[in-house]
Amino acid sequence: MVKIASWNINSVRLRMPIVSQYLQEEAPDVLCLQEIKTIEQSFPFKAFADLGYEHVAVHGQKGYHGVATVSRIPLREFSRHDWQDNGEARHVGVELLGPGKGMIVENVYVPAGGDIPDREQNVKFGQKLDFLERMTQWAGKIDRPTLIVGDFNIAPLESDVWNHKQLLKVVSHTPLEVETLQRFQDAHGWTDIGRKHIPAPERYFSWWSYRSKDWKVNDRGRRLDHMWASPELAQQSVGHSVLEAARDWEKPSDHVPLLTEFDL
Repeated sequence: MVKIASWNINSVRLRMPIVSQYLQEEAPDVLCLQEIKTIEQSFPFKAFADLGYEHVAVHGQKGYHGVATVSRIPLREFSRHDWQDNGEARHVGVELLGPGKGMIVENVYVPAGGDIPDREQNVKFGQKLDFLERMTQWAGKIDRPTLIVGDFNIAPLESDVWNHKQLLKVVSHTPLEVETLQRFQDAHGWTDIGRKHIPAPERYFSWWSYRSKDWKVNDRGRRLDHMWASPELAQQSVGHSVLEAARDWEKPSDHVPLLTEFDL
């Protein structure tokens, strides 16, 4: 059994105490982090090693973005794509070398896309769509059992948001973004692991804004974080969970971790 987790941590150094709590309580074999907000030289390697996570692939940059995959299983860095096409650190891929040997785990942080869902008025929205298009071209050429995880910054289904009608013109749930993400899914035939185990229309959120004073009372969540697998790999997933309680931990991220178990 191999357990793989994904979490937009919103600064790994600031939130190392809750990362440590998560690793001790849930004990995933692999943890993919997004928005680490640090360069590689400042990454807390020792803190992870002390917890048993000695194998690390980091693609970071100062103050913004950045991704890292930490593991108890030996791994090697497999890929590093600039789907943003501007040098931002938003992706790192690894190949597992121990249990789960041969599995590719791609860790991605898709741009949020700004506030206005129009590429003419908002350059960031266009960049997001173009990022997804580059991912789609890549996905059509995959020839290995692959898991792609991370903050996709899109909630595609009606039950992935607290109010479908109110969010149709809000970036992350617009029809154009959903269609663009669907093309990415179709390019490789990805299975949405979350929805395999928590079928729609069941409520499934992974993000709640910091602006909400009591996130649980309002529950204005969105499912921005995803774990998608190649068809044959998806058949080996035997469990999936979302740790909503982590949104209440001390100094939390606005995202919560996802965890999938594979019987390999």
